[in-house]
Amino acid sequence: MDPRPDTEGAGITVQRALELPGLRSGLPEILAGADRLTRTVRWVHAGEVPNIASLLKGGELLLTTGYGLGTRPADQRAFVRTLAERGIAALVVELGPRFTRLPATLVETARTAGLPLVQLHREVPFVAVTEEIHTEIVNGHYALLQRAEEVHRRCTEALLGGGGVPQVLAVLAGAAGNPVFLETPDGRLLYAAGPGPEGADPLQVWEGLRGQHKDTPPPAGSVLVDVPGGGPGEQEYHFLCELKVDGLAV
Repeated sequence: MDPRPDTEGAGITVQRALELPGLRSGLPEILAGADRLTRTVRWVHAGEVPNIASLLKGGELLLTTGYGLGTRPADQRAFVRTLAERGIAALVVELGPRFTRLPATLVETARTAGLPLVQLHREVPFVAVTEEIHTEIVNGHYALLQRAEEVHRRCTEALLGGGGVPQVLAVLAGAAGNPVFLETPDGRLLYAAGPGPEGADPLQVWEGLRGQHKDTPPPAGSVLVDVPGGGPGEQEYHFLCELKVDGLAV
């Protein structure tokens, strides 16, 4: 399973990064991890040192010309494995003086490790690529904040207008584009809002999420948020949303 789906945090996907003019002008060719291009790119880093993985936090798209990869197959395998273990989003290698074609060892290791590996057939200015992707990420953060503020405003208006929990759930379901549920801590359903896929009844969606195991966490692809009570001795509830959309968690 890909540990970095496109719904994790604010950012852009590897696929989106490759579609931007900077990387697209380099004629990118995907050699490994084509099924994992929905990984989130949290940031971009460029480097040529063998221990580059130690400088990364995870979620980066790494740009390199390959001088830090080493010349021995063992070094190349170790380089890719450490990047995969660090959890970077993708490795992008620009062909040129160091490599005219990426070694088979590098490609096979990336495939085994599940790391998206891309080679660029044309030279691109890494600084321009970095600025372009970072701008896209920052703009995404700003748009996400605007959405969150709008949802907060609408929920506040619903409560002040006396709409209560059902109306708040309806606001959250509309913002997420998926059904939203309010449960008790032991998994009993209190309220539901928002239709499921193709207009499915939300109760059917909830049953599908919870099934007969209401005391266990919901399955992957759903979001569970604790809602504490208003004071000592107050009941705690759970918001359950079928899916997190564009980084917006209820």
